Amino acid sequence: RNMQSFAQQYGPEIEIEDLMAFSSNYYGVVKDAKNDQYIAEVVVDRYSGSAYPEPGPNMMWNTRYGAGRAQAEGVSYDLAGSKKLAGEFLTGYLPEAQIMESHEMPGYYTFDFGRQEIEGMLSVNAYSGQIWVHTWHGPYLGGMNVTS
Repeated sequence: RNMQSFAQQYGPEIEIEDLMAFSSNYYGVVKDAKNDQYIAEVVVDRYSGSAYPEPGPNMMWNTRYGAGRAQAEGVSYDLAGSKKLAGEFLTGYLPEAQIMESHEMPGYYTFDFGRQEIEGMLSVNAYSGQIWVHTWHGPYLGGMNVTS
């Protein structure tokens, strides 16, 4: 509920999808239902209930709502290219891990990864190809694909 209320700042036709529970927080993807586009990532502190924009790529690379609005050049990596970079990165970071799900955000892509089940999340910058692992979540506890 806190996540949905917080997400309304992004506009009137907003939905939260892909709700995930981690040991440190709850995570959700903000979707613009009118345009059917993912636009941001939100977390809720598991203990205080405070909702806020997810740190990391969401705040630094988001070309619609974050510091990435200054990007002037065209995108260098599409979803397939970013997924390839993420897979190559995972070979050294977590051998045998696979990309399990992806979300295209403004200026970057976020991927869930793991070996049998989701073990983490990382993002790839669509302009530079830089990879950022979402280490602040803690271990994955479970989730559901919801629309609220």
